[in-house]
Amino acid sequence: MAQQRRLDTYERSGLWQDGTTARPPPEGVVAQGDLAREAAAAAPPPATPALLARGEAQYAIFCTPCHGAAGAGDGMIVRHGFPAPPSYHTTRLRAAPARHFYDVIGDGYGVMYGYGDRLAPPDRWAVVAYIRALQLSRLPRAAEAAP
Repeated sequence: MAQQRRLDTYERSGLWQDGTTARPPPEGVVAQGDLAREAAAAAPPPATPALLARGEAQYAIFCTPCHGAAGAGDGMIVRHGFPAPPSYHTTRLRAAPARHFYDVIGDGYGVMYGYGDRLAPPDRWAVVAYIRALQLSRLPRAAEAAP
């Protein structure tokens, strides 16, 4: 029992018609936890002071080195030669849906590393809320706008 015959993952085998030991998952299989992760990613939570505080803390840890404290894409890593990320204050990113930021944080984009294994979905939404707050902080107030 301690020493049973086994097959390595990519070893040739005569057990199945395709000749391999690696088996595709059955149709319709969902990885454990995927449904819960998808539910958490479906819609952002309401913005609260606690959510923004959590987002600010996570942003300072994970985002500030490249994106800078104000989200202008001028972080310390950029000053040392790493390619600059786009500013959050561009028209394109101000118009981007919240899910775009959520997906980029989790999966990465371009040279940006994905933080899906470091930031849980609630923390990603908190960072997205904080990014939106940064974007709103740069918009002119109605009293300052020209008539």
